[in-house]
Amino acid sequence: MESKYILVAESGSDITRKLAEKYGIVIVPMHVSFGETTLDDGSFPIQKIFDHYETTGELPKTSACNPMDFEKVFDELHERYPKKHILHLAYSAVTTCSFQNALIAGENRPYITSIDTENVSVGQGMIVMRTAEYLNDHPEASLTEVLAEVERLKKKIHMCFFPDTLVYLKAGGRVSNAAYLGAKVLNLKPMIEIIEGKLVSTQKKRGSMLFIAPRIVAKYAEQYNLSKEEIILLWSEGIDPAVKEKAEKAAVDYGFKSIKWMETGGVVSTHGGPGCFGIVAFSE
Repeated sequence: MESKYILVAESGSDITRKLAEKYGIVIVPMHVSFGETTLDDGSFPIQKIFDHYETTGELPKTSACNPMDFEKVFDELHERYPKKHILHLAYSAVTTCSFQNALIAGENRPYITSIDTENVSVGQGMIVMRTAEYLNDHPEASLTEVLAEVERLKKKIHMCFFPDTLVYLKAGGRVSNAAYLGAKVLNLKPMIEIIEGKLVSTQKKRGSMLFIAPRIVAKYAEQYNLSKEEIILLWSEGIDPAVKEKAEKAAVDYGFKSIKWMETGGVVSTHGGPGCFGIVAFSE
């Protein structure tokens, strides 16, 4: 039986086109500006972000989906599927105005429900894809039941990542110059977790990414009692292939049954910079 719902998420969820097609998820592009030129997230190679910063010294600027972006998508979907309910699982509301803009677009449209996932990047993406799996298994679920499942997933998802360099966070004003210099001198990398929708630096690890990445897999899994059914390993353009190899081996050694890699898109890569590594998984 076909689902009564259509799932919508921003491109900042880092759900690839292939995965979006597989799960029937509609992606609304966020935006990245290079000087006077603004492009849709996902419409250009990620390396363009890093090249722009290296050549101009200016960090590209990211922006949320605006109300018109959502109105266009919502109206097209409603015209095509007039009997289906549109369920928008939004990028963390405390990090961007995308969620608020979706609410504006959804005014006087009772067939739309927007929910804040309180997550970003692959954390948001995994909530959306797990919701798609739930809808596939429960096509007759009521909206109340679907929303309860989303809330359950929100409580169980855990995500952390390590930027390989703080240059991009410093350029974007997200870390102070003193913090940047201190981390550089001491060879420290902050572990950034998504907590109640906010990006919070919870720990600092000393050493190279090659040293940190494989060691954090088991520690993070134990800290949050992560399910061994599946782990997503997060990476951004520019990561050392040896880091991916060692991190994946660590996940295998720990006993994860399914190990997948997902890449950060334009929005997250603009702030995190090249070479990021992260972990996304659900707790038991």
